[in-house]
Amino acid sequence: MQPKLTAKEVDYISDLLTLEENVCKKARAYSKSLDNRELAKDMQTVADNHEKRFNALLALLG
Repeated sequence: MQPKLTAKEVDYISDLLTLEENVCKKARAYSKSLDNRELAKDMQTVADNHEKRFNALLALLG
């Protein structure tokens, strides 16, 4: 059983979710627009990492 989160903690997590989602979307867009395959792969990795953090934060609220 997860510990109960305070309203302030939920607000912080919500803000972090928004940030992680935005960075993930931008990194994915960059990965698709870059001509340099190595940089595109790096941006894909960045997006994947932010998506993992997003999912971990979302699990805290679930």
